[in-house]
Amino acid sequence: MQFTDTAIRSFLAPSKGQSYFWDGKLRGFGVRVSDKGTRTFLVLIGSGRRQTLGRYPVLTLADARTEAKRLLAEKTLGKIRPTHTAFDDAKADFLKECAQRTKPRTLRDYTRLLNRHYKFGRKNVAAIATQDIAKILKKLSHVPSERHHAYTAARAFFRFCVREHVIETNPIDRIEVLPPNSSREHVLEPVDLAKALKLALADSSPFTTILSLLILTGQRRSEIAALQWEWINRSEGTITLPPEITKNKREHTFPIGKFGLSIIDSIPRRNIPYLFPAARMVSEDTTVFNGWGKPKAAFDKIIKIPHWRLHDLRRTLRTEWAKLRISKEIAERYINHISGENSGVNAIYDRYKYMPEMREAVELWEQHLQTLLAQG
Repeated sequence: MQFTDTAIRSFLAPSKGQSYFWDGKLRGFGVRVSDKGTRTFLVLIGSGRRQTLGRYPVLTLADARTEAKRLLAEKTLGKIRPTHTAFDDAKADFLKECAQRTKPRTLRDYTRLLNRHYKFGRKNVAAIATQDIAKILKKLSHVPSERHHAYTAARAFFRFCVREHVIETNPIDRIEVLPPNSSREHVLEPVDLAKALKLALADSSPFTTILSLLILTGQRRSEIAALQWEWINRSEGTITLPPEITKNKREHTFPIGKFGLSIIDSIPRRNIPYLFPAARMVSEDTTVFNGWGKPKAAFDKIIKIPHWRLHDLRRTLRTEWAKLRISKEIAERYINHISGENSGVNAIYDRYKYMPEMREAVELWEQHLQTLLAQG
């Protein structure tokens, strides 16, 4: 709202603490209302740094606005620089900017990585040293992919802080984390695959349910974790992934068999769109499951398969389908790979969906998995 004397007098005092109101005409100009009803003009001159101008009505609205304009002009000219910016405040500003310029998936990844690995709280961003970040990344040496993602998120955050003059130098500049080897070859042996599926089916947690569906469908973990009830067509026996969550940005419809549908039927249906909500206490703000680390580590202690990751299940399905003599074209279409016959001119002119062929492959795969489970 645009501040007026009437508007300022109408601001309600909170029952506890203080509330902030911001002027819609002059960005960064605000009023703080305490639980005692006092109203104080302030101006935001840095991330997490608010400068008090004076109490209303001793200081008039006109005079406060004039002083706020002067201070904000000095901030723009670089004459005012924050002496203390809390990490959490700078992080909030960074993620707010990311929401405007990055893809939703990038925003989710940055949010998860910064919240999970960089717990600096109210510590001054300028006081975060290279050694602090190196120590965090060293703890992730056993998970090189996660370490690289954590490094990338921190690098983007601190570059933002330099750009916004929150800090003068970037503490991560002297750290180099090489990306993990992207050419992975690990495939689970049939006995390990059966063991993983058996253990997953014996549990009902979101992680193990997702794990079961990854084994059965070979889709990407982010796609299965983001599943919504409306994407599942039970009468047709299909799941349709919208383009905004697929890697190639194409809508992907694939069949799911009776085995897979039985797993979906075991998931509690709540008044939210997601099969796997992130929060224990669901609400309108609930997002999709993203807490992979702890449940994966707990699962690893039981299954004891060395150096495996969830993406190996996708590679395992593709390999096992080849052993079952399922054609490469059908397998690639099912896991939504754009390659070979599914790419280029062929993809443009061949509009046939190959649904019957994929359904036949799924039925063969589910029978194969049932046989593996029966063999123990």
